[in-house]
Amino acid sequence: MDERASWSRRWGLSGPPGSLPLPAPPMADHSSRILYPRPKSLLPEMMNADMDAVDAENQVGLEEKTRLINQVLELQHTLEDLSARVDVVKEENLKLKSENQVLGQYIENLMSTSSVFQTTDTKSKRK
Repeated sequence: MDERASWSRRWGLSGPPGSLPLPAPPMADHSSRILYPRPKSLLPEMMNADMDAVDAENQVGLEEKTRLINQVLELQHTLEDLSARVDVVKEENLKLKSENQVLGQYIENLMSTSSVFQTTDTKSKRK
């Protein structure tokens, strides 16, 4: 293998011994050609404008999304506060109902033991 590599290097060939090298492609003569500047493509500018528009839309969308998220969070906190207030009011309501029952029984006991609220039999007193 060393012999092949040295032979290829010596003769400028890349193939194995016995193979013929391919001829180089012909060089085109461009000396008579007039060079004009290549027309500038509008595509990059249009793409940049489109990207800017998309970025602006994304920014507006992101701001709207952030605003909605903040609004939802605020409403959640309000709902939690209202729910806690409802629980407090229910407890107060149960307490007041219990107190009303106690007071109602107390009033009934007072009325039954008081002579002021006793029924008077006027017919028996007149005879």
